Amino acid sequence: MIETVVSIGLPVDENMIIQKNRLQPDVVNGTEKRFLVITGTHGDELEGQYVCYELIRRINQNRERLRGIVDVYPDINPLGINSINRGVPMFDLDLNRIFPGNPEGHMAECAAHQLIQDMKGADGAVDIHASNIFLREIPQVRMSMETSERLLPLARKINVDYIWVHGAATVLQSTLAHTLNAMGVPTLVVEMGVGMRLTRQYCDQLIDGIFNLLIEMGIWEGESVNVKKPIISTDGQVRFVNANASGVFVPCIEHWRSIGKGEKLGEIVNPLTGEVCEELFSEVDGMVFTLREYPIVVEGSLIARILGGVSVDADGIMDHGSIAQR
Repeated sequence: MIETVVSIGLPVDENMIIQKNRLQPDVVNGTEKRFLVITGTHGDELEGQYVCYELIRRINQNRERLRGIVDVYPDINPLGINSINRGVPMFDLDLNRIFPGNPEGHMAECAAHQLIQDMKGADGAVDIHASNIFLREIPQVRMSMETSERLLPLARKINVDYIWVHGAATVLQSTLAHTLNAMGVPTLVVEMGVGMRLTRQYCDQLIDGIFNLLIEMGIWEGESVNVKKPIISTDGQVRFVNANASGVFVPCIEHWRSIGKGEKLGEIVNPLTGEVCEELFSEVDGMVFTLREYPIVVEGSLIARILGGVSVDADGIMDHGSIAQR
């Protein structure tokens, strides 16, 4: 059932419309649990679009198995997606920095407020993000230290490869996930893939994980999915590699592969002079879980993130080393 959650007037007799698809049993009694699938916060993050399509398709094929309510919000920043803009056009702002919104504020703040009013009271949620156009990420859940005790049991069940528990930052307080968690709706933030692209393998992996959560919550009837056992780490186990020169980054390694201390990550080259401006090396043994996708870099550009103490091969995780398995 398609429902309009937000409709706000725009110039030239147009409306900004945000819709959701509510999937529920034919007969409801008001005691059903409700789970939210949310994506499209950033207009250049499209991995979640395929997740929503495939999730709805599978549920509709087996509606008799549905025991609760699944609300799917595929596009909460429609202006951004339609204009290939990460933020909200005209306002030059990040939608994920203005929650819980303001009913008396400008258009984006009002939309954020109406979304929260529609989402409150749910029993769980997943907020799906891709990376931006510059970086490629493995399927992972990110959460703050303050929410980890509550969210880790759920994150283990959603079939990601990695859970990053990071220190709380002030800016997180204005995100959709922080707002929902503060309101009592357990919300996982999933990051995967790369901006403006679909990585079907990652999407299918997450869809299996979402169904696993729905089964655990009693919203979907079926056998539990055999999900991956994720690596769990904190900020102190993640190393950042940044450029010290401008130019074109040419990688020497593949994404999501082991790297040894002192091993070469790649080079930054100058296409005008034919010179190598910088060679980049890993300072630790670990796994490359973030790798530069867009090759043009300037001084300070993020090249890679390496999770220390983990090694992988072509088939997945081989050794967790010293990484905590909470």
